[in-house]
Amino acid sequence: MSISTPKRLGALALIAAFALGACSNSGASTAPSAAATTSAPASAAPASDAPASAPASAAAVTCVAGSITAAGSTAMQPVVDAASKLYATACPGSTVNVQGGGSGTGLTQVAQGAIDIGNSDVTAEEKLTPEQAATLKDHVVLKQGWVQVVNASVTNVTNLTTQQSADIWTGKVTNWKDVGGPDQAIVLILRPASSGTRATFKKVVLGGADEAAGSALTEDSNGAVAKAIGTTPGSISVIGLAYYQANKAGVTPLQLDGVDASPATIADGTYKLSANGNMYTKGDATGLSQAFIDFMLGPQVQGTLIPSLFYAPAS
Repeated sequence: MSISTPKRLGALALIAAFALGACSNSGASTAPSAAATTSAPASAAPASDAPASAPASAAAVTCVAGSITAAGSTAMQPVVDAASKLYATACPGSTVNVQGGGSGTGLTQVAQGAIDIGNSDVTAEEKLTPEQAATLKDHVVLKQGWVQVVNASVTNVTNLTTQQSADIWTGKVTNWKDVGGPDQAIVLILRPASSGTRATFKKVVLGGADEAAGSALTEDSNGAVAKAIGTTPGSISVIGLAYYQANKAGVTPLQLDGVDASPATIADGTYKLSANGNMYTKGDATGLSQAFIDFMLGPQVQGTLIPSLFYAPAS
């Protein structure tokens, strides 16, 4: 499988550019509702290695002083965390705390009012009761993909069809030799039930079927899964494309139905193991939450940061 090297210099250059044009908020408020609002121009153009779609000049950033918490999807966490740092650089009086926990946890916490933004790989309707879901507002900020990965001991396997994947994950195939690999037992590494990654994979690839449990291990985040795959012979799991790029040692990515996972194939729909990245707020977003979501949908994040971290823009 061929996946290109990430252009992280573009993201780093954006941080430097934002530092030059940062707004001068002071006296940050602990409550978004008490925030002051200003606009800060990001004065420098994106780095020369940024994707061609990046704008020639960055738009103004709306700065709202205060502090909010965005939590949930670990698949979205790398890009949301990077965006929060860019925003804080442009707006020194603003803090966006980014946490993981899984999509289900993020949705539950935002519905309860415990956090300001719930990041999720799945819709609220898939994880919450209809009454809870009805209280939330969805903001689609990106498209993302996941890739099946195997331990380096699994040789001669570079592609799995949807049917082969379903047979492996439901326990019909338990040895790699049955799909062209070595005579080695297959070890499944799952995510917990709250995981949006797991829910998306079950929906898209398994057709809703449950995974086999007999030889399965469970890890609580994309990062933990990547580490477990690297150290567990015969193992297979599913991780966000961004996590694969950051954890390649001892891990082999697999095509799905002969298609590589990439921002381009995610964007055009030819790679099927993909979904929207959603930011949920309880009711309409306001204050710093709205300003940060607007920033996520702005040209700096959509045009440069998102593709540099192997996601695809929202549209």
